[in-house]
Amino acid sequence: MMPDPTSAATHEQATVVEAAVHADPRAEAYMALALAQAQLAWERGEVPVGAVVVKDGEVIATGFNQPIGGHDPTAHAEIVALRAAAEKLGNYRLPGCELYVTLEPCIMCSGAMMHARLAKVVYAATDPKTGACGSVVNLFDEQKLNHHTQVLGGVLAGEASTLLKAFFAERRAASRKPVA
Repeated sequence: MMPDPTSAATHEQATVVEAAVHADPRAEAYMALALAQAQLAWERGEVPVGAVVVKDGEVIATGFNQPIGGHDPTAHAEIVALRAAAEKLGNYRLPGCELYVTLEPCIMCSGAMMHARLAKVVYAATDPKTGACGSVVNLFDEQKLNHHTQVLGGVLAGEASTLLKAFFAERRAASRKPVA
C-alpha cells in the first residue's frame, strides 16, 4: 500500500494552526462568533457559514450566508461581512483587518478579500469542492497577484464541519420524506 502523501502536509498544517492559535488565543473566540453567525444562516434556511471581521482586536462586522433568501449569488458570509466592515470604516480597503470564517473561502470571496487588502484570513473547515486557500486552488499563494494575505486554516474545524454535516443531513432527510 502506498503512503498517503497528504498525511505529512495535514500534520504540518495542523501544527501551524495549533501554533497560531496558541500565539493568538483570541482566534478561537472570534471563530466562535463566526460559528454563531453560521447558526443564524441555518435558522434562515441558508448553508451555515458565518464570518467576522476584526480590526485592532475589535469585531467591526459580522455576516452569514444569505444568497438563497436574498436571491443574490454574491451574498456569501464573507462578502456580507466585508461590505459591513467597509461601510463602518468608510473605505473599500480594509488594511489591518482580519476575517474569520467557518468555511474555506471560495474564489469569489478570496478575490474580494485580496481587493480589500485584508491582513489575515482565518478559516475553520476546508472546502474540498470550492476552497480557494489550497483545497482546490490557492489564490492567496499566487505570486503574480499584487496583494498577499496571511491565511490560517483549521481553527475550530471540527465544530464547523459538524455544523455543516448536520445541516446537510437534515436537508437530505427532509427531501426523502413523502409529501402528504
